[in-house]
Amino acid sequence: MSLSSSTRTPSQGTRGAGRSAGGGATRLPGRRERRPALAALAVILILLGAAGSALIALNSGNRSDFVAIAPDKLAPGHRIEPKDLSRGDLAGATGGLIPWSEANKYLGRYTTTWLYKDQFVTPDNFTKDGAKPIPADGALVGVSLEAGRAPSDGLDVGDMVSVIRVPAATGDSGIPTTLVKAAEITSTAGAVTDPKTSASTTLNVTVLIPTDQSMPVAAAAAAKTLVLVKLAPGTRPDVSRTDGTN
Repeated sequence: MSLSSSTRTPSQGTRGAGRSAGGGATRLPGRRERRPALAALAVILILLGAAGSALIALNSGNRSDFVAIAPDKLAPGHRIEPKDLSRGDLAGATGGLIPWSEANKYLGRYTTTWLYKDQFVTPDNFTKDGAKPIPADGALVGVSLEAGRAPSDGLDVGDMVSVIRVPAATGDSGIPTTLVKAAEITSTAGAVTDPKTSASTTLNVTVLIPTDQSMPVAAAAAAKTLVLVKLAPGTRPDVSRTDGTN
């Protein structure tokens, strides 16, 4: 009996020692221990959802109505009618946009640039009150200019320029020709030089020119053989947008 008792005692001790040595390292958390962590995660998700809802509600309360474009697109020179305008709401930084309450002020005016459906507009997208963008003897032509074909400091709306056709870079034996002595810039976008990187980019402008010069100017613009030379302020344009006054 004593031999049997002494044999069992080491075996039980060994099993107990094994559990004591390795049990703490391999033991997985029980369900009760996981529940507090899951509850904390649920509380965090609920708080984040509530904060998001509050932010949306706050921004919704600060939204205002502004003038937008209703048709698919409007070309430069289009006379604005009530059906051309729609109401859209925005929140945040909306400086410069036309409030919906002022929409009637722009009826009867003309567009100065291409406008597209749902685009929010500014006063610069329309002519001044009473001004006509395209006189009977005038035409608006778009021109894309790279570095060396326009002043490096750019062109602004209202600037006067000479429109000159130059020979192409390869195999053109022609001479420079002035197509329009004085043309008004009616819209601009971009720049010939990126102000941040100084890399060459593209300046897009629209010029008001005599109708009889629209074909050669458009052809030279497509061939990228146009140069615009900026003239002195007050230069009288070949075609005026204001019936004879600058």
